[in-house]
Amino acid sequence: MDPLTELQDDLTLDDTSQALNQLKLASIDEKNWPSDEMPDFPKSDDSKSSSPEPATHLKWDDPYYDIARHQIVEVAGDDKYGRKIIVFSACRMPPSHQLDHSKLLGYLKHTLDQYVESDYTLLYLHHGLTSDNKPSLSWLRDAYREFDRKYKKNIKALYIVHPTMFIKTLLILFKPIISFKFGQKIFYVNYLSELSEHVKLEQLGIPRQVLKYDDFLKSTQKSPATAPKPMPPRPPLPHQQFGVSLQHLQEKNPEQEPIPLVLRETIAHLQAHALTTEGIFRRSANTQVVREVQQKYNMGLPVDFDQYDDLHLPAVILKTFLRELPEPLLTFDLYPHVVGFLNIDESQKVEVTLQVLRTLPEENYQVLRLLTAFLVQP
Repeated sequence: MDPLTELQDDLTLDDTSQALNQLKLASIDEKNWPSDEMPDFPKSDDSKSSSPEPATHLKWDDPYYDIARHQIVEVAGDDKYGRKIIVFSACRMPPSHQLDHSKLLGYLKHTLDQYVESDYTLLYLHHGLTSDNKPSLSWLRDAYREFDRKYKKNIKALYIVHPTMFIKTLLILFKPIISFKFGQKIFYVNYLSELSEHVKLEQLGIPRQVLKYDDFLKSTQKSPATAPKPMPPRPPLPHQQFGVSLQHLQEKNPEQEPIPLVLRETIAHLQAHALTTEGIFRRSANTQVVREVQQKYNMGLPVDFDQYDDLHLPAVILKTFLRELPEPLLTFDLYPHVVGFLNIDESQKVEVTLQVLRTLPEENYQVLRLLTAFLVQP
């Protein structure tokens, strides 16, 4: 059946809210979503530079160069659970007559193929999809069907940022083919600030056009006079482990132990039970359980990893602890040395590295030493 006919039938037979409820998608906002016909936002003189200049790591003769150069699909680091983030920016799609959508789909799959064996997160920035660059509904339907179990198995979250009525209508159209399990992985994000709990916004490389649209949406909700004042930062809890410095943790430790409790316990558990587990640092754990364990540590409660029966959990907790340090383990001061390491003469690398590491604070050095000794174990 023609997809437009399917869409018309769905809209005739089903109430929109009822149809969406049948999908049981996560975090659906029941208020009226913005129309795709609403003005984008007041354009400024720098609107032409709202996105970075086209750039790609691919060579000009690569089969996907003409797609990659638009930066529609980008890999943007890891989320706060250690999962790779792939960002799709609709605003960077050129007009449909200038873009081979089949090739775009191929490039998206080509990019995902590098990460689908591990858990990953997909972030879709919807703003900027217009009648000029919007692919056909039949193409969208066929594209969804192209993503078989290989791609759906390890995707842990699909965040749709700035959804509009087009997205809401699209879900009604696709409800016969969206599985309940996949539907639970879809989350709607009205404002970019809602993403900060799950990802580090500064690493995403969000197009300026999307940032400006986000500001515009927020400005239409509340005037500055009635907007609530931001909450002052909370002081750390007495037993806080996550999000505080290594120096703070040592000062709070009665024995002045330089190795934080979280690192001691996670590494001990992994050494005892997980040295032969393949991909121990590639898989994520249940998000709710990760938060539960973090809360226990921050409240000074004992954590028994045996009770969770998940060898990947201590690995995720270890990565989360390091990721949430206010300053990286190798510190901001050492950043130039790290990025310039490959430029050092081969015969000097060991000596120069030792000299640089001796400049680390004692707590950082001891943690790095423990981690290195653990990671090099066969």
